[in-house]
Parts: sequence; C-alpha cells; structure tokens
Amino acid sequence: MICIDIPGVGKKELHHIVFDYNGTIAIDGVLIPGVKEAIRSFAGKIAFHVITADTFGFVSEQVSDIDCEVTIIPPGDQARSKYDYISTLGKDQTLCAGNGANDELMLRHAAVGVAVLQEEGVATAALFAADLVVKDILDLFALLKTPERIMATLRK
Repeated sequence: MICIDIPGVGKKELHHIVFDYNGTIAIDGVLIPGVKEAIRSFAGKIAFHVITADTFGFVSEQVSDIDCEVTIIPPGDQARSKYDYISTLGKDQTLCAGNGANDELMLRHAAVGVAVLQEEGVATAALFAADLVVKDILDLFALLKTPERIMATLRK
C-alpha cells in the first residue's frame, strides 16, 4: 500500500495501480524502457494491473515477466469496461494512469487519476478527467517513490 495524505482532500490508501497499455506504459505495443524495473521496485507494496484492448497484439508477451494482472477488453464500450474493472478493485483505493478517450471514466473515478502525455498524445477527455498530468510514465513512478510531491501538487 502507498498512503498519500493530501491536505484539503484527505488520505488516499492506494492498493492498486491500473495502467492503460498503449500510450501509457507502451509505445506501439512495446513496453517503454524502464517500466519493468519501475514496477519491480514496488514489489510487495502495491498490486499492478494492465487493462487494454491490446491494439498491437503482444501485451501478454511484453509483460510476461512482470508481476501484474493483465485484462484484455473487447471492442465496444471500453470506457465502461475500464470503469467496471476499477470498481471491482475499489475505486477509492486505486490509482489509474492512461491517455486515451476510453480512459476518461477510470481516471475521473479513481482515487487518483493520472493522464500520461507521451508520443501518442493524450485525449482531452482523459486530460480533463485526471487529477494530475505527467510528461511520461517514469515521472509517475518517481512521484510514487516520493508521494509528498503528489501531496504538494494536489493539495487544496
């Protein structure tokens, strides 16, 4: 668990991190260098999940040696599928990171929603639904290592 006590907002006890895959922790279906190591550095502290439409078809191969739950969602109402997934985990104990329009609901309803702006860009729906924006996924891991940075950014 990672605990963040945000002044004016309250305490967030994070038990899960849910990542969108393409555009968030992968570019063109390939895991971004440094992500595996970053996830491994949090082993035993928090559960990692990847939820994706698997556009390029090799998410399972890319994350096979990482301790994370992978969920491939079908075409259709993907935003609702992602929202339903975090609802089963417990929205109030889940940090979500994504960049696509289909990430809007999970970002809006997560304990902490993080929009990630990388090569693929970020949908404005995701941007406006997020609590926080990072310029790349490794910045999010750095924030998690020093949660006081998140507290400073999100305090009211």
